Amino acid sequence: MTTSVFGPRQRSRTSSKNWHLACAGLLLAAGLPLLGCAGKQAESAPAPAAARRQARALAAARAEQDRRIARLELTVLERNAQVEELQVRLDEAREEVVRAMAKLQTLASRAEAASGMAEAEVALQPLRMRSAQQTAPEAAQATRLLREASAEFNQENYGGALYLANQAKALAAAGTGRLSARERTSDRPGEKPFAVPIPLRAVGSGNVREGPGTAAPVAFAVEGGDSLTGYSYVEDWIRISDDMGRGGWIFRKLISRR
Repeated sequence: MTTSVFGPRQRSRTSSKNWHLACAGLLLAAGLPLLGCAGKQAESAPAPAAARRQARALAAARAEQDRRIARLELTVLERNAQVEELQVRLDEAREEVVRAMAKLQTLASRAEAASGMAEAEVALQPLRMRSAQQTAPEAAQATRLLREASAEFNQENYGGALYLANQAKALAAAGTGRLSARERTSDRPGEKPFAVPIPLRAVGSGNVREGPGTAAPVAFAVEGGDSLTGYSYVEDWIRISDDMGRGGWIFRKLISRR
């Protein structure tokens, strides 16, 4: 009879070790994670491969966000350049109109030109007072137009002076309306301002509301053809003011470019 050199406890440990090794080999061959056999799940740290994949995903998300920010910055630069170019063209067209009126010299009388300039000055005063505390680019533009009107008036181009005075008056009204609308209603979440105020008109009867949505109270009503000015938007709602200085929000389908 052969006597084992191992005691009962040592034999038990040896058998358990061999069993665990065999179990691990089968799991590795099957491509499964190593878990403790005999119903015991081994405690393990997160797999390094999963951590690396997560880090790569985060890096890719940050890179995509940076690319989107860069594209938006380029878009803003492009839009600003377009606005500046359009402003130059507008100034050139205005000068051409004034020169044409100087040649005709029959479009307005001295009294009409003087009256128009006075009305523009009156319309500009409230905007000048407000622009001391709020940004009002319309005030500077209207002031420049009034100086040009005065120069044309001194040269007896009364038609050109009246034309420039009316332009200044319209700018002053638009600026006053914009600031009045902002004083009555605070900025809304997601509100995006236009680069410059946009001349609009109502395409039909509709309501202007105190907020961007049909649940907001009605501020006033408009009729087809009414002149409006747009300043910003939230989704399909446009923040506007009218010629009377009233402000509010109107649904996009109720307005068009003027």
